[in-house]
Amino acid sequence: MFEGFTLDRIQVGDVSLRVRYGGSGPAVVLLHGHPRTHTTWYQVAPELARDYTVVCPDLRGYGQSSKPAADDEHTQYSKAAMAADVAGLMTALGHETYSVVGHDRGALVAFRSAMDHPDRVSKLVVLDGLPVVEHLERCNARFATEWWHWFFFAQTAKPAERVICADPETWYNAWTLNSPDALGPENHADFLAAIRDPATVHGMVEDYRAGLGIDRRTEEEDRAAGRQIECPMLMLWSTKDDLEQLYGDPLAIWRPWCPHVIGHGIDSTHHVAEQAPGALVDTLRGFL
Repeated sequence: MFEGFTLDRIQVGDVSLRVRYGGSGPAVVLLHGHPRTHTTWYQVAPELARDYTVVCPDLRGYGQSSKPAADDEHTQYSKAAMAADVAGLMTALGHETYSVVGHDRGALVAFRSAMDHPDRVSKLVVLDGLPVVEHLERCNARFATEWWHWFFFAQTAKPAERVICADPETWYNAWTLNSPDALGPENHADFLAAIRDPATVHGMVEDYRAGLGIDRRTEEEDRAAGRQIECPMLMLWSTKDDLEQLYGDPLAIWRPWCPHVIGHGIDSTHHVAEQAPGALVDTLRGFL
């Protein structure tokens, strides 16, 4: 995987991030979602590296990046903290400005990056993501049934970690939906190592706890203050996933946050970087 890329660990503030980077040209950061690591981009990153400097970190809490202890507000796993990690990482690598592409939970970090670091983020791409507050304000029985894991992960009275870690490969469909054939053997091996590590499972769950608390409050404050995304924004969604089925046109939900947003669906199920990498690369090149 990632031929010609450098695999490194870089200290950013109080966390150490595992990161791969390669290529040359304008900088692009690719941010994975749950329960993946940066290796989810193994088919996309080398293609983009023909024209760009591509940086693929494990988010804090995920993969082999640091898992800091969390306070009662789960501040250490807020998207603001993760976006600050990205900014610090890019400074360490010598990039003052960069585009950010985020999928799933990484989409929330990409969104937060554009909101908190508008002088750094030149373009924003969100894949299969909406602001947390937009999900929660549309929560109905269908959302709660299909996305129930959000609420299971977020509560602490009966922590999800014990259930997941009892049989992580079954929980994450490691040999069916997320099989070696679907992910690619090396990406699958990295995925397995992550879900088998109780510290990583805890870090991933902490991400969701922050999502329903501090992240939602931050977005509510942004909206009340009229803050919007300033850079060009592309929103893409998987047509065989359920975002469009739940809410209709995702662009309509994003326009109050970014009136100039553009985007469209991609013929794929949820993990588009693994399942439709060619279409994704073509679309990213056209926008970036």
